[in-house]
Amino acid sequence: MRRNSLAFRLLTYAAMWSIVALLGTGWVLSSLFRSAMERNFDARLQAHLYGLVGIVELDESGSLNQLGQIGEARFDLLESGWYWQVSPPSGSSDSGSLSSRSLLDQTFPPIAEPITSTGEDGLVHYYSDGPKNQRLRVIQQSIQLAGSDALYAFTVGGDSKELEREISTFNNTLAIALSLVCLGVIMTGLLQVRFGLHPLRVFQQSLSSIRSGSKTRLSGTYPEELEPLAEELNALLKSNEEIVERARTHVGNLAHALKTPLSVIINEAETDPGPFAGKVSEQAVLMRDQVNHYLDRARVAARGRALGAVTDIAPVVQALHRTLAKIYANKELKVVVSCPDDVRFQGERQDIEEMVGNVLENAFKWAEGSVSVDVSRHVAGSGPDTPPSGQSVAIVIDDDGPGLPDSQKQEALKRGRRLDETTPGTGLGLSIVAELVSLYSGNVNLSDSPLGGLRVTLILPGH
Repeated sequence: MRRNSLAFRLLTYAAMWSIVALLGTGWVLSSLFRSAMERNFDARLQAHLYGLVGIVELDESGSLNQLGQIGEARFDLLESGWYWQVSPPSGSSDSGSLSSRSLLDQTFPPIAEPITSTGEDGLVHYYSDGPKNQRLRVIQQSIQLAGSDALYAFTVGGDSKELEREISTFNNTLAIALSLVCLGVIMTGLLQVRFGLHPLRVFQQSLSSIRSGSKTRLSGTYPEELEPLAEELNALLKSNEEIVERARTHVGNLAHALKTPLSVIINEAETDPGPFAGKVSEQAVLMRDQVNHYLDRARVAARGRALGAVTDIAPVVQALHRTLAKIYANKELKVVVSCPDDVRFQGERQDIEEMVGNVLENAFKWAEGSVSVDVSRHVAGSGPDTPPSGQSVAIVIDDDGPGLPDSQKQEALKRGRRLDETTPGTGLGLSIVAELVSLYSGNVNLSDSPLGGLRVTLILPGH
């Protein structure tokens, strides 16, 4: 999954939102649980405070007097973490104060933190440090005892370690649960993204089938969001086919319109020998060759923009071999052809016939005893003659003829260039091959053949 893909973006956004939402949920639940646990803990302390009020009174001398026990044994254990104290409102620790045995000779420290909450009944809730640096949860209330107009502070505190332990256990459980939920949400998002984007993958495969020639239209049922796009693409494909067909028709009409007058001019010039007639005939032939050349180029350019044209190479090579073997039967050439049946050319049949036919005919013409044709798949980027991308086909044709010097190899590919005037021909064969190959974004290379003559290598788009 690439970082710039739709799947990565959708999954990343879903994961980020899930993490933020679950972190917020965890914080809220943790806060609510802490508040609930503090209320429950405060309720226990408040019950002990009310019990303390019931057993404390003033004697005849006005001193505080404890009449009994609260009923919680931890108040009698030294530094147990549970303490109570009754003192004048000023919080002083004079002899008139009472405290639990667990405090021994110590007193509750004054309130050192902001008050957590104050109820309508005057109860104050806060945290404080006790003996041995114990963290205490404390409640305090000012109460007027019978026989006195003064308000006495009743304070009860308990070790908050028990409270924090419960809260910590809950937070750990909550963190594990929310982590599993987050993982589940991310996995569900991954499945949703893969399932939701599956029609796009089907869409891409259909387009690939059209490009490779196995289909001509997008078929099947697509989601509502993709259906208009599929219809527009099908309409575009249909329009492209119509444009190509019209171009072919116009090219054919133009070829017929031009070739007929040129043939008439050539025939008339040949019936009246003379310097002027010879010049007219020469130029008319040149014009006819030029017309053929550019009409072929226009035809190929129109076809090269069409989608879906795929041609099996083996039947083309075999047909050309049989035809040329009959034409050059008097040379008794040894021809070796190697072409797998599954190698295909991404283009029109007549174009591959013209390219291979021109090169193979040249090999038959110049060969002295043997010709070799080797067709194979070619991995793009594996050599200097490969197209920039995509699967390719390499067609290598060798002969044992005289070959070409290095200085003339590039000249042979130039239009109309003839390196040997003793053989018949227009000089357009290899130039047409070079231009056809160029129109298909391929490459043509001339080099020395292992057979001793010329090697022509064609790199063409394959399928």
